[in-house]
Amino acid sequence: MRAIGHGKYGGPEVLEMIEVPEVNAGKGEVRIRIHAAAVNPTDIMSRNGSHSERQKVDPFPYVPGMDIAGIVDQIGHGVDTGVSVGDRVIAMVVPKGIHGAYREQIVLKANAVVPAPRNTSHVEACTLPMNSLTARLSLDLMGLQAGSVLAVTGSAGAYGGYIIELAKNDGLTVIADAADKDYDLVKSLGADYIVPRGPNIASAIRKEFPGGVDGIADGAVQNEIVIAAVRNGGAFTAVRGFKGEPERSINFSQTFVRNYDGEFEKLNQLRKLVDEQKLTLRMASTYKPENVSAAHERLEAGGTRGRLVIEFYPEDI
Repeated sequence: MRAIGHGKYGGPEVLEMIEVPEVNAGKGEVRIRIHAAAVNPTDIMSRNGSHSERQKVDPFPYVPGMDIAGIVDQIGHGVDTGVSVGDRVIAMVVPKGIHGAYREQIVLKANAVVPAPRNTSHVEACTLPMNSLTARLSLDLMGLQAGSVLAVTGSAGAYGGYIIELAKNDGLTVIADAADKDYDLVKSLGADYIVPRGPNIASAIRKEFPGGVDGIADGAVQNEIVIAAVRNGGAFTAVRGFKGEPERSINFSQTFVRNYDGEFEKLNQLRKLVDEQKLTLRMASTYKPENVSAAHERLEAGGTRGRLVIEFYPEDI
């Protein structure tokens, strides 16, 4: 079975087609024929060695990827989540060794697999799982009540966009950052206030909310730069493990989406929000498996406003 992996750390050129053993669904598991897998920043970190400490427990090669959409083609005993062979599904994959999303077939626990959103292609559907679950976890960690004010950095990105839409669905007021070219996009996602992105974002947020905001979801990884925008006793969550030094009774948290692996109800609710047109799927371009290095190069160059997607099988197969 084909997969895309790397036998060493390095640039996009280290990615290559490899053969991995076929897998079968065991008790409580389903097997999915993967039609599409999204390319995320964490995949780059897998490839370039940023995750080497976590990965070293397994031998090379490593297969990256956390987002899939495809067709169920095998079901093990004891699966009671309602999925059937032939169903279109999505799932988040937690990579380990060759168990990553960049492969033609994968076995997952059934509680990690939910129906794909209605009226979506595999390419569109695979952009939902990991980033939306990350956004949901961030909001859950902050625990803001309806009517609270949330600031979002990296608002034009996949995580940032989902945070905005989910926050609005939760009844929050959202202030978001945007470059001039992204202003209309961020506005369309539901941001109530928009400030210029960049190193002066904390003061820009305080200009709109002098007492500080109730919480910040820092998708742009600005860390210390933006903490000053949070009110005393507010909340700050980071997506790359930033902890923050104790100050002003701020509740610092780290958003590690692996903690929501197998959370069927959470992912299924996010899928329903897509069906209700309350979450927006954004896809930028598709790539053949043989050209995945080009997808990594483009993502590293920055400026994509939607997910790049590896398409293993054309939609009509």
